[in-house]
Parts: sequence; C-alpha cells; structure tokens
Amino acid sequence: MKESIKKKTLRLQSIYQKLIDKYPEVECALLYTTPFELLIATILSAQCTDARVNMVTPKLFNRFPDVFALADATLEELESIIYSTGFYKAKSANIIACCKSLVKNYQGNIPKSIDELQSLAGVGRKTANVVLGNAFGINAGITVDTHVKRVMSLLGITTSQNAEIVERELMKIINQDEWTNFTHRIIAHGRETCIARRPKCNDCILNTECFHATNLKGKSTQ
Repeated sequence: MKESIKKKTLRLQSIYQKLIDKYPEVECALLYTTPFELLIATILSAQCTDARVNMVTPKLFNRFPDVFALADATLEELESIIYSTGFYKAKSANIIACCKSLVKNYQGNIPKSIDELQSLAGVGRKTANVVLGNAFGINAGITVDTHVKRVMSLLGITTSQNAEIVERELMKIINQDEWTNFTHRIIAHGRETCIARRPKCNDCILNTECFHATNLKGKSTQ
C-alpha cells in the first residue's frame, strides 16, 4: 500500500529527530578556511571522497591561496596537483574558468545566490548548496549526494534517483533552517551505518522506520 504524504512526513520527522540525537554536532567533512577554499574543494569532490580531497587541498591552496592566483594557474600545474581526485583534466579546466569568472564578474568574491553560483564553470546545484549552506549559513536547498539518495531510498522516503526531484521532496518536509545539517546527518549515517552494499541494519537506530530493514526481517522469517 502506498504511504500517504502525511504519514511519510511524520516518519521522516521521527527519523530526523533520531539522527539529531545521535549526531548533535555536525559539520562539513571538507576542510576549508574560506568560501573560496570550500568552493574549490567541493568542485574537486565530484566522483571523489572527501578524505582524498582533504589530502590534496593543502598543497593546492598553499600554491594558489586565492581566486586571483588560481585564475592565473596553468592547466599542466593544476592537473599535476589534483590528479589523484580523478577527472583531473575536466576539473582543472573548470576550476580555472570558474576563477576567471569570479575575478571578472565578482571582483574575486564568491557570490551568495544559487543562480550566480550555478553560472560558474564546474558548479551545479549540489555544489552551490554546499557552499551557501556551509560557508555563508544560507539554506537555499538540500544537498543530495549519493549518500542522501541511497539512504532516502532505502528508508522508503523517495523513489526517484533524480537529485533535484529528491531535493524538492525533502524540502517540503524538513524545516528550512535544518536543510544543511540534514544533509550532514544523513551523510554521517550513510558512512557509519547505512553503508553502500553492506548496510548494518541490525545495528541501525532507524531499522524500525526503514522499509529495507523491514523487508529483510520479513524475508528472514519466511
């Protein structure tokens, strides 16, 4: 039987309260000291782990400490520094183009609107949400990464694999002032417990709320 919107809303609110209790203090896993650093780190994080990005960015920002320096970088040098993050050629081209646009159009500052951020090379809605929410405290949307899509699907909250559709559905349920922290808590749960390919359902604080865990229990009793 299809779950009603009201019931799904109440269930997600219950789920989120449990995650707040488990992860009372959360923060972005990417290491940064300025909005510029977070923007570049988030671009690098595409198809790459945050841990790997955090290994690369100290050298990167030591060599290119601001937008102006990175806008003048050569592709060859930037590629050599970020090589291990994957897709290094496309990322290097996008980062340099992004920084050139920031210098030309924003005097080297990071814009604070989602539309302006998305106009930059290499910046999609997910990256824009990360930067706005974490660097500026602006909850413009919910960042839907692979962890959020997977956990929400297993919990039976969403069925779409389209990030923008998932985001719109979640934004209707989660209070706006929690949008950024919601993402962090779901990611923390996805990394610690609801792990891709090997979720720890028996140890999960959400297993009574989860469609996947419930289905597993049903199969085990048959």
